[in-house]
Amino acid sequence: MKNLILLITCFTLFLSTACQNNQKDTSEKIEVKIERTDSISKATVTTKKIVNGQVSEEIQVFEGSHQEVMDKVALLTEKEDNQNVNTEKIRKTVKRIQFKLDPKSGSTTEGTVTITEEDNQVTFEANITGLSEGTHAIHLHEKADCSSDDGKSTGGHWNPTFENHGAWGAEEGFHRGDIGNFEADASGVGTVVFSTNLWCLDCDDPIKNIMGKAVIVHQGADDLVSQPSGAAGARISCAGIIY
Repeated sequence: MKNLILLITCFTLFLSTACQNNQKDTSEKIEVKIERTDSISKATVTTKKIVNGQVSEEIQVFEGSHQEVMDKVALLTEKEDNQNVNTEKIRKTVKRIQFKLDPKSGSTTEGTVTITEEDNQVTFEANITGLSEGTHAIHLHEKADCSSDDGKSTGGHWNPTFENHGAWGAEEGFHRGDIGNFEADASGVGTVVFSTNLWCLDCDDPIKNIMGKAVIVHQGADDLVSQPSGAAGARISCAGIIY
């Protein structure tokens, strides 16, 4: 199954209008959820309105090419803006992508990775199965190319600042792809949760943008010392961070 990518954009509009003889308490929230696989996108637009304590909800669904869907979403939000001239607007954008890790190097290691960007903070969450019990390394590598059986088509660690390999945040240097180690239990299940403001999703900063990179899970632990990759062993699971 090909990677499934979810991009969720939340527009929150706080509206307030007043008449000379009557005060109306009105608020509105528009949530747009975009589901994208290959060239087809689907947008589910949920509009929630609260007028004097009364709640109403409307759901609209658009399908088509990504550009067609985004154009329809833009028209909808512009319409809401035009209908509410005297409005204080606060808009919040949340980006989220989710994709599957596939086995490499003869392993059965797979899983799901979810990456979310909100308020300039990126959170990486991975749920991985088919591991041997113990410590394993997980890194971001240079290229979103998982075509080789051994995962080496992804290149080395993502290192846009040209530093030494090491523990994340180490004063002596670390790669922007040096997520580190995690533990797998006796049933072969491991979980990784990692957050940083040094990454972004599809931004214009090549030092922060993780789109087009790969997630690699290793058979062994990262010793956090050996150069250039921590001697973590075979690459046993792989996924590209791509649309």
